Amino acid sequence: MTNFSETVCIFSGGLDSVSTAAYMKKMGLKINLISFDYGQRGSNELRIAKRLSKSLKSSRHEIVDISFLKSLLGKTNILTSSNSKIPSTFDYSMVVPLRNTVFLTIASIWATSLGISLVVYGAHSGDTRYADCRPSFTRSLEKILNLSEIDGIAAGLRKKLHIWSPAINKLSKSELLLIGYETLGNKIFETWSCYLGESDNTKRAKSAPLKQCGICESCINRKQAFMKAGIEDKTQYVNN
Repeated sequence: MTNFSETVCIFSGGLDSVSTAAYMKKMGLKINLISFDYGQRGSNELRIAKRLSKSLKSSRHEIVDISFLKSLLGKTNILTSSNSKIPSTFDYSMVVPLRNTVFLTIASIWATSLGISLVVYGAHSGDTRYADCRPSFTRSLEKILNLSEIDGIAAGLRKKLHIWSPAINKLSKSELLLIGYETLGNKIFETWSCYLGESDNTKRAKSAPLKQCGICESCINRKQAFMKAGIEDKTQYVNN
């Protein structure tokens, strides 16, 4: 990262994206954060993203509304369909079609407008079940995006884009978590991993902390990451 001074980070408010942004901050880069409302059930993450963007002292934070995707997906995806049961293990119905392609393309448009050449997202080495988290996908999309601006790049009117993820450096979820914890301390427990929204989980008083379900695939992966990192998990769960 020594060749860059600034980056655009995809920032969902989840453990991986927050830790990745923290990693960029640790490397001395200015961070510009971009979050997406795509009609996801776990929309609490956007509320968390707003809060943690301030903790990370980001230069900018944009929340982009692409919630029309929910109607396009209909009942085919369990992360946007409120009537679908969320499984505790990986199921392909969790894969939102082309999600990272859309996110990274929009993030790259913003980066280009800001004159920033580095775009980052939080895919790690354990995300191999998701094709759009693999380094081969990242490199291919980077090539396609630069191809679409090849004339502007050749003329010096556009910067060549570079897309990076922790997976490229073979960083695991727990290794990434350690970096996030080092930077944010106990605020790391505020990150939102749960696939369910607050209304799906529990009724609570306004003053009470948000609780994650603790049993969906994402919550289980979160618990395992804290265990592997040797960090006591202080996350509030409905089911411990």
